[in-house]
Amino acid sequence: MIADLPPASHAPIKPTRVRFKVTGLIIALGMITYLDRACIATLAPTISAEFSLSKVQLGYVFSVFALAYAAFEIPTAWMADRSGTRLVLTRIVAWWSVFTIASGAAIGYYSLLVARFLFGAGEAGAWPGMARTFSRWMPRSERGRAQGVFFASAHFAGGITPLIVAALLSFLSWRMIFVCFGLLGFIWAAVWYKWFRDDPEIHPEVNAAELAHITAEREVAVAHPNGWTFWKSLLGNRSMLALCVLYFPNSFAFYFCITWLPTYLHEQHGLEAKSLIFFTGLPLILSVFADLFGGVTTDWLTKKFGLRTGRCAVGVVTYLIAGFAMLATPLIHHPIVAASLVALATASIMFSLAAAWGSCIDLGQENSAVVGATMNTAGQIGSLLSPLIVAYSLKWYNNWNISIYLMGILFLIGAAAWCVLQPQQRIFKPTPLI
Repeated sequence: MIADLPPASHAPIKPTRVRFKVTGLIIALGMITYLDRACIATLAPTISAEFSLSKVQLGYVFSVFALAYAAFEIPTAWMADRSGTRLVLTRIVAWWSVFTIASGAAIGYYSLLVARFLFGAGEAGAWPGMARTFSRWMPRSERGRAQGVFFASAHFAGGITPLIVAALLSFLSWRMIFVCFGLLGFIWAAVWYKWFRDDPEIHPEVNAAELAHITAEREVAVAHPNGWTFWKSLLGNRSMLALCVLYFPNSFAFYFCITWLPTYLHEQHGLEAKSLIFFTGLPLILSVFADLFGGVTTDWLTKKFGLRTGRCAVGVVTYLIAGFAMLATPLIHHPIVAASLVALATASIMFSLAAAWGSCIDLGQENSAVVGATMNTAGQIGSLLSPLIVAYSLKWYNNWNISIYLMGILFLIGAAAWCVLQPQQRIFKPTPLI
């Protein structure tokens, strides 16, 4: 008689890690966007000298990017929500890479304006596309960290851009630097289109265990509302308006850092050469750590105290720190301390980025790209106005501190907006798809 054999043990299937590869590609996307955006600030003195640009003209060169970005952000994000981010992000990156290269082919002020406008139109929708991708590929418990790493990498790229550009200028013209940065985008677009899929369910490398992990916390799908009903629900939502108000100063200050900060530190505080390069990049370098810890913090607080505390507490505290740091800056006459306060204020608001974009996913779900785009459009209005307000403050009053005080006040208004936000109350009510 043969003894009964014990049933064969089946070890649990180890989940694949395809979602982290997706995150890696999105991180690379963020880094390339900031290389292409931030390089013009370091190249501005060289370009201005060649084209004989005034500060006001240079302000328009900076702002026209944000104008186009704001104009095309929501339509592009609407396409991403409905068509998926495989095609949309491929088009975005290929388009902006063409006009990054075209920036290097400019022959004067007006051709440079056209190139930067079309560059901004192409880049519009990139970050909402990121939010849409994370909404499909990352479970809620991992979104804060994923976005924190994304923003950290983007800001790291922006922070080292002045160093990279300064090094390249020793053997390349400013025109060839635009060409080199533009070529990076074409490489990314080719890899993304070939490998990425819009949903983990249809990606051949995702196994059942990873798919179960990704979809376990996925919310009920929502039928897309159409026409006026959609826009009325979106633009009339109090939390959506709060996101717009709080993101305006975020982009206003960030755009100041990647456009006028080098000139401000030189003219107002007398920083030269190596010190100038270091403190120009310091806000974004500090933002790398703020992004990482901000993502971890919003995930931890959300798990421990709930979604609203996890998102809004982070925002209120960081915006208050940023507001008071910026308001103190004009009172400080020591150049290193003043430059450090600007960096502290910038890093503080970047600590809240994962909470802000996480709130877009929480509020929007299937429409997270459009929600993110609406918030980001408000931010781009800040980006549009920032260089011009600085330029005209200098032209009319010869005063840098007007812009600095304005940013401090805007941060405090943003802190109040965080108090209004209700990320746990989604904008579009659940209607199961048939």
